[in-house]
Amino acid sequence: MHLIDFIVFIVFTLGVVVFGCSFFKKGSSADEFTSAGHSIPGWVVGMSIFATYVSSISYIGYPGKAFAADWNAFVFSLSIPIASYFAAKYFVPFYRHSGSVSAYTFLEEKFGAWARLYASACYLLTQIARMGSILYLLAVPMYILMGWNMHTVIILTSIGIIIYSMMGGLKAVIWADAIQGIILIGGALLCLAILMFSMPEGPMQTFELAANSPMGNKFSLGAFTSDLTTSTFWVCLIYGIFINLQNYGIDQNYVQRYHAAKTDKDAKFSALFGGYLFIPVSALFFLIGSALYSYYQAGVAPLPAEIQSKPDYVFPYFIVNGLPVGLRGLLIASIFAAGMSTVSTSVTSAATIILTDYVRPFFLKARNMKDRLTHHNPQDHHKHQKLELAIVRLSSFGVGILGVCVAIAMLSVESIIDAWWTLSSIFSGGMLGLFLLGCIPQKINRLAAFLGCIAGVLVIAWISLAEVWSLPGIHLHPYLAIVLGTTVIFLIGFLATFLIHGTTNNINNE
Repeated sequence: MHLIDFIVFIVFTLGVVVFGCSFFKKGSSADEFTSAGHSIPGWVVGMSIFATYVSSISYIGYPGKAFAADWNAFVFSLSIPIASYFAAKYFVPFYRHSGSVSAYTFLEEKFGAWARLYASACYLLTQIARMGSILYLLAVPMYILMGWNMHTVIILTSIGIIIYSMMGGLKAVIWADAIQGIILIGGALLCLAILMFSMPEGPMQTFELAANSPMGNKFSLGAFTSDLTTSTFWVCLIYGIFINLQNYGIDQNYVQRYHAAKTDKDAKFSALFGGYLFIPVSALFFLIGSALYSYYQAGVAPLPAEIQSKPDYVFPYFIVNGLPVGLRGLLIASIFAAGMSTVSTSVTSAATIILTDYVRPFFLKARNMKDRLTHHNPQDHHKHQKLELAIVRLSSFGVGILGVCVAIAMLSVESIIDAWWTLSSIFSGGMLGLFLLGCIPQKINRLAAFLGCIAGVLVIAWISLAEVWSLPGIHLHPYLAIVLGTTVIFLIGFLATFLIHGTTNNINNE
């Protein structure tokens, strides 16, 4: 690595950590730590939502998928406008006026404490899996660039992210996300321009070679068949709709950002802005993957067989060997920007859930600020606030450590996109179905909702393990775990309510 590249990378990475730590405020409260004092402008919150979407999974995984296959995974992005619309119209006003920073308080009010614990546990598992995936992808370019031990890179990167997340809270995370989002877009645009203008016959050769690949059209969005065992256009679209509705509707990452915005109008704008911006930027990453295929197919530069066999390594390899001095450091910094923003978000939101959904209800016996002010004198209240702040910071550290463990386990996967999408579909636990049950006008029986969740978890387990353990029955693509899990929870919860009501009425009549 050239000294200039190293300086650019180190200055940026350390700069983000220092910038995040600058938001440290002595005497801060746990509520300010988790909601940023409801003081962030809408465009900044929107950039933060966008940066949370564009993790290293997008920055490295999307080009890897387009290089090895096609644009099928881009269909996921096309489902975002549906979720963004519902978020701005329904989810944002609902959460802004709920009075709780936790996304899962609503479920407890509807179905009891078990529902809140079920959803929050699913969320924590999903975030830990996501952190692991992203930390792994942060280590890849440094391994290719300088041969650094990937375990070491994962651990050192995690330390930096955990420090500024613990020090500055959500405000530090959101502002750092906004800056990182701008840098990662600039880095990706520069990289695409260099790839396309390096082609022997000009930029259009990129599209010609990719469209006429021996493996088929590299710009294909997938087969438009009804096959549910492979990643067709429809499987990917349905998966995207369910995942993005879950993201916007019940994901703590997003709910906390709704609360952080200054006004309701700012919060609605942020939901639309962050989601819609991801569509062209994700297309940019897929175009980089197609351009990488054409670049190496045209013989502009050689591509070692060991790199070609691991698609996630191709983009980092190009950055190391195909970019001029200075830009190389900027692109590596961009990848770190994407990853750091998402991991810091997951750390902060997971720590918030641990405080609001586990520690307060079961250990501190105080649900909200009003309760604490009512039952404590000012001195006791101050001590209580310090204790909560210490707990949320300690939780940030613990969640970060678990993310490191998952990242090390991820070192053996072949495609990080496939691994992450499969894990997110499984760990989400169909909690969107439970949320939808709570939103409909019909009052759902608590026992019926519980039975729906049990059935949904069994379906998800069957889909996830059917192929691995050769279980009998129809095998479906793992992406559909969230789709069927959500549907089963909703339908059984809804139908069982009528059965339970009918049985109760019959007993009463007798």
